[in-house]
Amino acid sequence: MRIEEAAAGYARVPARVLLRGEPDGWHCVVVDGAGAERRTDLAGAGTRWSSARASGPEPPWWGRRLAETAERLRELVAERLTDAVFGEFGAEAAITWFAVDEPVEWEGLVTLQEPDPARFPGRVAPYVITLEPGRGALLPDVSLLFSTRASDAWTALAGVAEHCRTAPPQASFLCGWADHRSVRIGRGRLALSTERGEDGVERIAEIVGTRRPGWSGNPELRLRLDGVDLLDEPAADVAALLRGLGHEIVRPSGGHGGTLRVPAIGLSLYGPDPRDRAEPAGPGPAGPDRFAAASFQLPSALAALRTIT
Repeated sequence: MRIEEAAAGYARVPARVLLRGEPDGWHCVVVDGAGAERRTDLAGAGTRWSSARASGPEPPWWGRRLAETAERLRELVAERLTDAVFGEFGAEAAITWFAVDEPVEWEGLVTLQEPDPARFPGRVAPYVITLEPGRGALLPDVSLLFSTRASDAWTALAGVAEHCRTAPPQASFLCGWADHRSVRIGRGRLALSTERGEDGVERIAEIVGTRRPGWSGNPELRLRLDGVDLLDEPAADVAALLRGLGHEIVRPSGGHGGTLRVPAIGLSLYGPDPRDRAEPAGPGPAGPDRFAAASFQLPSALAALRTIT
């Protein structure tokens, strides 16, 4: 019997999802096949705002901010719902979204699909990014080096998106950098920031890989340095392995409790955002004991001596 047939008529199978944003916050309502509803309030940056009545007209950029928040929350709701459905029924829940009152009100129709092959260990090869101190990152089909010009970097990111069957690279403003663009890899994200050198040429300056706790999507993003899986091994093991390889570990005082730095090679590791600590479903890294992000830059000592070509 197919998954759709096995789940048909079961009152707990989700049929619709409602997402709505109001000044006091965003929430979603999951409606099952029998019409029963379950509401969840959604927290996070940008999910609350002051009403125009209290603070005056919203600035011109606020509509875009709401649209970006809604997009991020639709993605989050879809991930959490499909994880819950997989854990309960062994199926994926695909959501087709429709705007009811864009950008603050959305309705999604839920259909069940066969489980993603990447849910099962060994079925889908991970997407491995290897960090090389002083050089940059090696990807399966391309290199992203600190000497890479911005135009070539953006072309490489577009190739990653095509390879991983995800949306084209997304540009966003990030203070301190000339440009910043990112692309999804499974449920992770690879981001590049650039800076302009004294010769006026814009080059890669920072490489960042992020991944929330839980199942990592298809394909799974992995970040490796000296054979260490930075986001897969428990954080304590990562620190111990890096020390064993001769790296000096620094934990900044007054910083985030999950932050670890290796200044000599330009590596910073960050623990997960507490808002992303949802119960995982299926295989994959889980829980706050693993790092959720890695930032990689040209070490300052080398950056000062970098030859401009």
